Amino acid sequence: MTETVPDSAPDSTPGSASDSASDSASDSAPGPAPVPTRAGVEVQLENLTRRYGSVTALDGLDLTLHRGEFVALLGPSGCGKTTALRLLAGLEDSDGGRVVVDGKDVTQLPTNKRDMGMVFQAYSLFPNMTARQNVAFGLRLRKVSEAERRKRSGEMLDLVGLSTQADRYAHQLSGGQQQRVALARALAIQPTVLLLDEPLSALDAKVRAQLRDEIRRVQLEVGITTLFVTHDQEEALAIADRVGVMQAGRLEQIAPPADVYHRPATPFVAEFVGLTNRLPATVNGGEADVLGVRMPLVDGSTPDGVAVALVRPEAVSLEKLSGAAEISSPLVGRVIATSFLGAVSRVTVDLGQYGTAVAQLATSQASEFSAGSLARLTLRQDPVLVVPDQPAPAPTRP
Repeated sequence: MTETVPDSAPDSTPGSASDSASDSASDSAPGPAPVPTRAGVEVQLENLTRRYGSVTALDGLDLTLHRGEFVALLGPSGCGKTTALRLLAGLEDSDGGRVVVDGKDVTQLPTNKRDMGMVFQAYSLFPNMTARQNVAFGLRLRKVSEAERRKRSGEMLDLVGLSTQADRYAHQLSGGQQQRVALARALAIQPTVLLLDEPLSALDAKVRAQLRDEIRRVQLEVGITTLFVTHDQEEALAIADRVGVMQAGRLEQIAPPADVYHRPATPFVAEFVGLTNRLPATVNGGEADVLGVRMPLVDGSTPDGVAVALVRPEAVSLEKLSGAAEISSPLVGRVIATSFLGAVSRVTVDLGQYGTAVAQLATSQASEFSAGSLARLTLRQDPVLVVPDQPAPAPTRP
């Protein structure tokens, strides 16, 4: 809900000033959780359309969030994912379609009548209030008694692991802690739906990973239906029940994370989610011949003829060959480079007329392949999406 700073002073006096605690210490210490505040509700976005002049940001979006489900919308900048969230929140009006929450059409209701909690990229904490007072602010607007405000704000701070920081001001909290306060504030009003608009993008990588897991834990404990918007594939795949991939205002696929990754519905999904090798293939008899290896097809593949198979790097393994070996097979090539990524590394191999292939290996194994060495590829016979032989689709802005 839209909030404004009240004219009156905060309810209680602040605690003493101190240095911000590190994210990795206090951020990872959850407190006791209260009983779930409200059972999840079903949310339906029906044929939603939104235009900005000649630009169509949403093009007939249909999306259902089941009770208590955590759905992540993933896509490049400008794909329409944030527009969808804003229409659900009532922050913008649609040009067509309906928003239905728990069986009730809320399309015409203003934001403050939709009973939704929101957390955005900016923490938006009131600097003249303590963490406890920030969490209690929405309750204060709803005329909840002081005793109940204090009780519920304490429960929410316990839930996000910040009970010991309750009397600190925003400038005394780390970035991760401030975003936890924002999450607690959104949940304190006991909303029917939780909306998260790229809430982690302003945080560093380590804190982002910690907080995403905390958000998921809190969501499961409270049992609230949640829509999470992000451009970060790892975030979406790590914590969502289902991931919706959007492009140009349309939903390309919505499915559990493993299905989106291993069984992409469209070439765009395959190219956008994770890294993909494009290898020449021929489709015949319901299978693909990929550089001499027969592989099963994913639904939606090109039915027959010459095409391109989209193969994940982890489905490629390498065998080192001696320097005297000859390149007499399409699966033999010369190593171009090895990219170190920590526990794993990616080895790029030049296959000549068949293009290049990337294999993702344990770093201990990848270290055997220096630039210029020969390697033989082995393709794991996982189901693959096979698409027409044309350039890879590029993300577009609606």
